[in-house]
Amino acid sequence: MNKTIAFLQSRKYELLLFALLQHLFIGVFLTDLEFYTRVVWPVNMLLLGLGSIFMFTGKHSWRHWLRNIHFIVVLLLPIGIPFFKDIPWYFTFLNINYVVFFAFLFVELLRFLLKPGYINTDIISASVCGYFLLIEISTFLLQAFEYHNPNSFKGIDTSSSASIFIDLVYFCSITFTSIGFGDITPNHHITKLVTAFIGIAGQFYTVILVGILLSKFTSKQ
Repeated sequence: MNKTIAFLQSRKYELLLFALLQHLFIGVFLTDLEFYTRVVWPVNMLLLGLGSIFMFTGKHSWRHWLRNIHFIVVLLLPIGIPFFKDIPWYFTFLNINYVVFFAFLFVELLRFLLKPGYINTDIISASVCGYFLLIEISTFLLQAFEYHNPNSFKGIDTSSSASIFIDLVYFCSITFTSIGFGDITPNHHITKLVTAFIGIAGQFYTVILVGILLSKFTSKQ
């Protein structure tokens, strides 16, 4: 048992990366969006929580306990979607909690990346995780605006909560990569400015990340 935990601890960033990938892109393999909302999404959040838990193993600060309590909240929120899907404030509350949860993970990951002196597979995996965590934060932030004001975006499929999430994952991904196909566009001055900030944040993270990796590589050399 101890060996298993030690192995998982040594692969914590790979586990988090897998959890983020399946959470963001598992819709590629699904056609039933109702099943996605009722079953897959809660399971995704459970896997994501398990994938992130080893980042905090052995830490007993207030941040550790706050993260544990908040994880229980974000794990329970998707379970309530079938019962509260017609209540707008519920989705706003859900999205705000997800933004806080992923921002907390992102800050913890940055603390690791900024540690000086070496570069290895953990650094590479953590770097990729940081990119996907930014997409998670941006998706749920924009989703909160979309539920608050359904006219926040043009081109989004609003037939279900799953389709809104998938469309915004796509939108944030192409915004971060500076592709910008134009099929989904912000339609309100707030979402326009938030989208602009998201694009700048993605570019800034990329530049800073390159600097961190180069400094670690040269330090090791």
